[in-house]
Amino acid sequence: MKYSELEKLIKQETDCYFHRNGSRHPIWINPETDVLFELSHHKSQEVKKGTLNDILIKSGIKKVK
Repeated sequence: MKYSELEKLIKQETDCYFHRNGSRHPIWINPETDVLFELSHHKSQEVKKGTLNDILIKSGIKKVK
């Protein structure tokens, strides 16, 4: 999955939104949990598996078992 596809999925499935620009990456927030997470400026780049799982959990799409 590319970062552009991940961002689109997050916008469709959750109430998460862009919070601010960090020193390296854009920072998003999950308003339900107040958890911050980073995406990437490189929209066409593939998201690594571990990074993808971490972002999906923090955004609330993937539930922690």
